Amino acid sequence: MFGIYLKRELSRRKKAALVIAMGLALGIALVITVNSVSAGMQQAQDKVLKSLYGLGTDMTVTKAQAAPSGSSSGRPKFNFDAKSSGSKKQSSDRVMTQGGQTLKSSLVTEVAAQKGVSSAVGSLSLNVVKVNGSFTQGKAKSSTSSGQQGGPGGGGSTGMPQVQGGGASFDVNSYSVAGVDVSHQALGPLATSKITTGTTFTSAQTSAKVAVLSKSYAKENKYKVGSTFKISGTTYKVIGIATPDSSESTTDVYLPLKQAQTLGDAKNKVTTIYVKASDSKQISAVKTTIQKNISGTTVTTSADLASTVSGSLSTASNLATNVGKWLSIAVLVAAFLVAALLTSSAVSRRVREFGTLKALGWPSRKVTRQVVGESVVNGLLGGALGIALGLGAAYTVTAISPKLTAELGSTGGSGGPGGMGGPGGPGGAASAAKNTIDIALSAPVSVTTIALAVGLAVTGGLIAGAMGGWRASRMRPADALRSVS
Repeated sequence: MFGIYLKRELSRRKKAALVIAMGLALGIALVITVNSVSAGMQQAQDKVLKSLYGLGTDMTVTKAQAAPSGSSSGRPKFNFDAKSSGSKKQSSDRVMTQGGQTLKSSLVTEVAAQKGVSSAVGSLSLNVVKVNGSFTQGKAKSSTSSGQQGGPGGGGSTGMPQVQGGGASFDVNSYSVAGVDVSHQALGPLATSKITTGTTFTSAQTSAKVAVLSKSYAKENKYKVGSTFKISGTTYKVIGIATPDSSESTTDVYLPLKQAQTLGDAKNKVTTIYVKASDSKQISAVKTTIQKNISGTTVTTSADLASTVSGSLSTASNLATNVGKWLSIAVLVAAFLVAALLTSSAVSRRVREFGTLKALGWPSRKVTRQVVGESVVNGLLGGALGIALGLGAAYTVTAISPKLTAELGSTGGSGGPGGMGGPGGPGGAASAAKNTIDIALSAPVSVTTIALAVGLAVTGGLIAGAMGGWRASRMRPADALRSVS
């Protein structure tokens, strides 16, 4: 009886049911869209942080850059041989550590021994500035000019010799180098990339003169597996090309750690210690432990680094998190209220119907159940429409994939953008262009979001039904008789 009557009443009031369902659908669709976009923002931010850290890295340990002492400015200097005549090519490399002061390699073992630390790996970040070009020597020529001071007869006089021709043409190329602990590559600067051509380092290549290049750097300089290049006179062979898992690579060249230490004149030194915690929920406690037991260091977690990410990604994330969620809540509350008012209004127009049913022996609870049942069906219909609209909006965002930029700031600890100064966060002399990463936004819809939508649909139906049912339960059979004209 309940089902038959429910079906008949919903069929008879299609327009009213559709209005209530659409109101709920809009609110639910907005909730799904905002939640999906927020999830996409979080994924985008995670990609940015993973490009700065390494896969599985929970925090990094660095040491802030000290101020230059005395007359030393820390700026690169280049010395060229200018004694030769004619044209001669000149080339010079300046290799500098970047991202803060260097740390003793022994600190890696000390950090790994701290409570709550699962593993720790050291890395050395270098910046190489290569200058090459040529000088061309000018030629001195004397010039003859005529004038009144040329002596009797107004003859010409020989002026001072002038240098003609000559000059210099130089190209400056700057790129970043990361020293990789070849025996622990699962953690550190190379962990966020996969080798797409060639091979990665082997544990036996601790001191080998081999290199892995980022895909973008190799393409720019036309390097392939098997190619060779020089840094400060040392020749390295390319054994692999690495493609970053997300965003763009912030490191151009990867070398075995010992080779990087030799290049940077930093024997047994590292600039960054990558740390993985035993329990991701205890990262804050592990950070405190390291800072307490190893003085003079700066520990940066992903939470610290997330606060430094700015640009359109940060702006859009804030809008989705703050304005978007509050807007969706407001619209949802309004949808619930409208559904409740429309249901209550519909009950008021059904005085004769409910009064007659009560006169025939229907108890108040049965009338209430009937109204609640109709409202829940309307709510489920609105939920289905809302899920369809929300999925459509999320799919549209993913299909368009709008580009957002993430600008990497500084936490003030390591002296380099990204707050790390290691290979994942070029500092100081690194290319400024690499401090901005482009991210394609997506809007993934999770099962939890769908479950939330269904819950909201049922809740909206129950709220509307409760209000309408309460009004219907207060009707008396006499009300039906008074409504008869």
